[in-house]
Amino acid sequence: MRIGGVAIDAAVGQAFLAAMAGDAAAACLAAAQQLADDHDSVLEQHRREVQRARYDATRAERRYLAVDAENRLVARGLETAWEKALTALAAAEAELGRREAERPKALTTEQRTRILALGSDLDVVWSAPTTTDRDRKELLGTLLTEVTITVDRSADRADLMLHWKGGAITDLTVPLIAREQDRLRTDEDTIDLVRRLAAHYPDAQIAGILNRQNRSTATGLLFTAGRVQSLRHHWKIDAHQPSPVSDIGEGGTELFTIVDAAEQLRLPPSTLHRWIQEGFIDAEQLTPGAPGRIRLTDQVRALFVDEAPEGWLAMLEATLAHGVSRKTIMNNIKTGDQPAVYVRTGRRKGLRIEPPTPQEGLFQP
Repeated sequence: MRIGGVAIDAAVGQAFLAAMAGDAAAACLAAAQQLADDHDSVLEQHRREVQRARYDATRAERRYLAVDAENRLVARGLETAWEKALTALAAAEAELGRREAERPKALTTEQRTRILALGSDLDVVWSAPTTTDRDRKELLGTLLTEVTITVDRSADRADLMLHWKGGAITDLTVPLIAREQDRLRTDEDTIDLVRRLAAHYPDAQIAGILNRQNRSTATGLLFTAGRVQSLRHHWKIDAHQPSPVSDIGEGGTELFTIVDAAEQLRLPPSTLHRWIQEGFIDAEQLTPGAPGRIRLTDQVRALFVDEAPEGWLAMLEATLAHGVSRKTIMNNIKTGDQPAVYVRTGRRKGLRIEPPTPQEGLFQP
């Protein structure tokens, strides 16, 4: 029940054909002769049945003719018995005639030649589409009494012991196809990534991260929460345990999710996402495709204020004052060359940029 039988069937079949190779032709002729002999034996039995039925009918006739005609009651009983005997005789003769019509004819020289040709190429008969598994089993039963199978999974093989009629034993070794679960295995780097992600994210989120990285299961399927859970259970990886305490990053600073960081900074999450994309602040990822996390240092917190420093300019005013484009100002903010803050309250929310330092000239107004 635990191994494929095709290879084993083929090995046993080949051993049987090899054993029959020397006597196959004689066996075919012997089988034909045995069939004729068996039919003759059956015919002889039916002939004896006809003789017994004919004797019973003759005796019933004599008893009917010997009775006194005036004894009508006895005569009717004997007449009925005679009719039954005649009916049985007719049935026996009909059955004998049918059996004689079905008797195999004696093999001609041409038929014997054809049988010998089949016997010399028995493997063709064995593998013919018209040969059923039942036929093959009956053929095997003529020589084999038992086949013992011992499976060695570590070596992917099956050791067969064929017990032949007469006491002979043949040992065979059949290679087995490796089990599917041994051949299918999730990539080691994917398993390691799941182990790292499970400390921070639930299974559904891990599945999304793996799919965004175009990773797949061992069978080539997309990851789902259930498949991530099965992978964790197989490799004994603990599930994510939500904790009210934020992750502590390098340097002892806290790492917050986008939602938690937005709450800390008193901003809508969409605004925080936008400024991450703009490069106003940096977000860290455990792996590509994973949700961003923000390290809320004092420097990051200072970028978001309720009131801008005196004299700081909005974006349009800053481009005019500095004489550069918005893109240049944003690049300078990313590199830290241009001080800026984000005003999160009031009617004029948005970036406030430090104005340029006045240049002392020869003429001052």
